[in-house]
Amino acid sequence: MATLRRSASVALPSPARVARVGPLERRERKLFLAFLTPGLVLSIGAIFLPVLYAIQLSFYHAESFIATPRFVGLANYVQMFADPRYWQAFLHGLVYAVSTVCLQVLIGIGIALLLHLEFHGRNWLRGAAMAPYILPTVIVVYIWKWVLDVNHGLINTALSGLGLGTVEWFGTPLMAWLSTIFVSVWHWTPFVTITFLAALQTVSDDLYDAAAVDGANAWQRLLYVTLPVLKPVLVVIIMLRSIFMFNKFDIVWLLTAGGPLTATEHLPILAYQKTFRMFDLGGGAAVATSIFIFLTLLIWIYFRLFPIEEHG
Repeated sequence: MATLRRSASVALPSPARVARVGPLERRERKLFLAFLTPGLVLSIGAIFLPVLYAIQLSFYHAESFIATPRFVGLANYVQMFADPRYWQAFLHGLVYAVSTVCLQVLIGIGIALLLHLEFHGRNWLRGAAMAPYILPTVIVVYIWKWVLDVNHGLINTALSGLGLGTVEWFGTPLMAWLSTIFVSVWHWTPFVTITFLAALQTVSDDLYDAAAVDGANAWQRLLYVTLPVLKPVLVVIIMLRSIFMFNKFDIVWLLTAGGPLTATEHLPILAYQKTFRMFDLGGGAAVATSIFIFLTLLIWIYFRLFPIEEHG
């Protein structure tokens, strides 16, 4: 026991020795703080403070940003949860997010697998595949609104030329949703493609060679080699796309403005309508806060199902 005590006392450094930091370490810490501080200040000013202000505003009634707010407690939330329009918008958001994310992931992975193959002009095609992603959303929307225009759009002109009549792509709830989902998938699928394609470069060829020796075909190599190895990447992609698409405002608003009537209205549009059209800032803030709470719970559940340490 005495020998063990002596060895332990020798192995453990003294507190003074542990606390001693050299000039190089101090410079590295100062440099780290110098780079970190602007990002923290920007995050606090541009993200956290507006979020806190929106949460605070959801407990008040105000008709404009210059009006004196009146504290109403949970009245905005009670009214919001009792409003069928809120639950309709919530369901619309779920349908929109799930459908667009599923299509983006499936199509994006398929395109990434094709672009991973060796063929002439592959680099040019990879660059072209990124074109929809780098275009501003406003440009994408106006391109497709022109293509899908009921009177002068390219698609309806072609259909009329074939004697098939025209289609009101945004005239009915179903067609409005299908058109919005299509444009969203076209615009954001390249994000999944480029992310998954980059991850494909990290898969060792030895794994594919071993699978080929075992007699695995291309489909089996995808299921039992590629997807399991790249599961951490897929987990992150699906999480990020789900959060982003549930919160997506601009492309839906520019395409349909929530119409016809409220057929394509989801929670971000409802929050905008309440705040800037109905002059109910507290009600709009309550809707926005409910989105924040729902996504926070969704992220927590997601990471409980897919712990980060399992993919490290």
